[in-house]
Amino acid sequence: AVKKHLGAVGALSKRYWHYLACKVWQEGCEEKEEEQGENGLSTGWSLPLVGQDYLEILSAWYCSFGKCCETGDCRIINNITGLEADLSEQLHGQHLAKEVVFRAVQGFLQSPQPKKALVLSFHGWSGTGKNFVARMVANHLYRDGLKSDCVRVFISLFHFPHHTYLDSYKAQLQRQLSETLQLCRQSLFIFDEAEKLHSSLLDAIRPFMAHYGSKGQADHQRAIFLFLSNLGGNTINEVALDFWRAGRAREEISMELLEQRLRLELQEPAENGDAHSHLLRESLIDFLVPFLPLEFHHVKLCARDAFLARGLPYTEATLDEVARMMVFVPKEEKLFSAQGCKSVPQRINYFLP
Repeated sequence: AVKKHLGAVGALSKRYWHYLACKVWQEGCEEKEEEQGENGLSTGWSLPLVGQDYLEILSAWYCSFGKCCETGDCRIINNITGLEADLSEQLHGQHLAKEVVFRAVQGFLQSPQPKKALVLSFHGWSGTGKNFVARMVANHLYRDGLKSDCVRVFISLFHFPHHTYLDSYKAQLQRQLSETLQLCRQSLFIFDEAEKLHSSLLDAIRPFMAHYGSKGQADHQRAIFLFLSNLGGNTINEVALDFWRAGRAREEISMELLEQRLRLELQEPAENGDAHSHLLRESLIDFLVPFLPLEFHHVKLCARDAFLARGLPYTEATLDEVARMMVFVPKEEKLFSAQGCKSVPQRINYFLP
């Protein structure tokens, strides 16, 4: 009786494995279709409901490590809770950027039918967290982060270096945007060094960011565009410095004040800011996201994070020493780190045993 029971269990196990293999790889199943019943098993066999649920969970788990779908949609995770937590814990000195980015992304993803693509424009000095936040958004919306097939990163001087090839760049850019949107129902496009983006390239990007009035353009409505720019950095720093000189906390700086100042600067026609002025005039940018200059204690927090990320011990004295290695401006106050936290991970190499 035991032998007969074990034989039955072995046969059932083979059916389970065949069912799982067909769910995951979808190969070698055609020749057995005639022998299979409604449950995908041979006549006389049936999967208990619980067992079927477990197989669905197992196949989904497998697909989280491999590619089981023809599009990138199975790799979309939209971990909004994780994004909020990391913005709160890892982004230092940026109360405005935390609030705007989280609420903008959350509202866009929760909207059943967005009227247009979400367009965020990050502004501030180098090293204040613009790339860090863009990478954070990618990591929490897609399982593969920046390596996802649904994410495209463009660096102006790297991808579009020569003005003589602008026509070729435009065609290539438009094709890449279209292919990504066809592959993924939700796509993320990041344009770094956006202030160096030639205004003529907007002709390729603009249709994907514009307001849509027809259902035929619905596949563009789940796109998110992030423009990263150093433009407006001096204006943001002036506001922060004025608040410090007045004895007011930087957390008192309001979005309304900075956005108004930024818009005035960006809307002025300029050689480097022409692309942004076009986008603002056409109301294509949904949110201007200001990144404030970082102070001494913010640099210390970045140093602490760098030590923790590498599993290295540290002391308060060590963090102070790392922060003192940075250059601070303006000359009189020495208040803001000239490079933000950009070179902090490299600086801690000096303290390795």
